[in-house]
Amino acid sequence: MGSGHLTNPAKKINLVRIAHVYYKHENIEKAKQFMEDFGFVETAQIGKKTFYRGYGTEPFVIAVEASTETEFGGAAFVVESEEDLELATKTLPKECKATDVYNLDTPGGGKAVTFYDPVDGFPFHLVYGQTPVEPRDPGFPTLKVNYPMEKNRGPNEFQRFKKRPAPVHKLGHFGMCVTDFAKCYDFYTTYFNFHPSELVHNDEGVNKTVFFRLNRGDELVDHHCFFFFEGPKMHVHHSSFETHDFDAQVLGHDWLRHQGYTNCWGVGRHVMGSQIFDYWFDPSGFILEHYVDGDLLDMREPTHHTKAAPDNLHVWGECCLKVCLF
Repeated sequence: MGSGHLTNPAKKINLVRIAHVYYKHENIEKAKQFMEDFGFVETAQIGKKTFYRGYGTEPFVIAVEASTETEFGGAAFVVESEEDLELATKTLPKECKATDVYNLDTPGGGKAVTFYDPVDGFPFHLVYGQTPVEPRDPGFPTLKVNYPMEKNRGPNEFQRFKKRPAPVHKLGHFGMCVTDFAKCYDFYTTYFNFHPSELVHNDEGVNKTVFFRLNRGDELVDHHCFFFFEGPKMHVHHSSFETHDFDAQVLGHDWLRHQGYTNCWGVGRHVMGSQIFDYWFDPSGFILEHYVDGDLLDMREPTHHTKAAPDNLHVWGECCLKVCLF
């Protein structure tokens, strides 16, 4: 699989979970309105950056920055220890241009190292020591579902919902289009504890897409937290955020539709990862996803190998715009 050109480090940089993403927008006011309509909660404004949290314990899950350019600012992963930050500064290839360890000027504080993908140059952040926040209560109703042969609601009990955005819980994953799949695969599996949940190959049997989870041993982790696929030009594909359940997701879908935003793909059900998905374009053209009901894996589950085909991406849910497809 590998290109064989990387020097294997004595120790990998241990990632714990994905934490947050950064985006830059020329029209920051429209971007901020979308953040609210998508279900984020503003938590701080520091300089040109506005930070938004979910209802989980991460101090923030997305930050948008006022800028003269519209571009992706990278994703951040929590590392196991401060030693992992130091390891990154010392062992990553020089092409990564890794920074020294620096203090974060963000909600939650902490320390970080930023490096740049050695193939395509997009930023990637490692963080440690952020202070978690108290979870919020979005007020989800407790549902009792009536099935044809199993009735769970009592007499004169009702299901009632409030029209609103889909409250975001956490950042689940992000994805990139890269220009050299093999080199990127070698880099991320050599230096980090990324493990392929799925590898997707073309007609010639050459892998062109990977869905990475984190190797955390017996700990259950999301099916994927980072994916990439090969294409002619590097770009971020999307960032994906978990919400509560199918009702919350579809209520959010209707909210975004009524606000006049453009749906990209969904609602539908993925095959790889099993999530129910709903992709939307923000006003700058970035794709953000709500998802629910994703798979959890540990290291007993082997890597799955699949040939690329439209039916492997989803089992139901029609694509509205071809641009959203890989």
